[in-house]
Amino acid sequence: MKLHYILFVLFLGNFGFSQSTEKPITEVSQKELESVVLIDVRTPAEYDRGHIEGALNINWFDEIFADQFKEIAKDETIFVYCKVGGRSAKAQKKLFEMGYEHVVNLAGGYDAYLIGKK
Repeated sequence: MKLHYILFVLFLGNFGFSQSTEKPITEVSQKELESVVLIDVRTPAEYDRGHIEGALNINWFDEIFADQFKEIAKDETIFVYCKVGGRSAKAQKKLFEMGYEHVVNLAGGYDAYLIGKK
């Protein structure tokens, strides 16, 4: 009985950690960005003022936000970013709820990315 309890706790702990994946945007390599689906969740106006090359713009505030992921397989690794990290954290949570398993919030957002490029 004790063994079952320990395994159950370990399973829940492991599941919880996989749901909170975050990486500083300044620590992401260009090669890494080329191997993931990169999503900019800012508004189209923000995206048009500048974005990371190769990023798809799926606006967090759009009513059809979730629908725009239908073409992206659930097992793809998805990196999400916004201006500073708030919207992308919400988007990450939503994507987990939708069944996506590998979603990384790029902490610091586009503002930190620009500072890191200087």
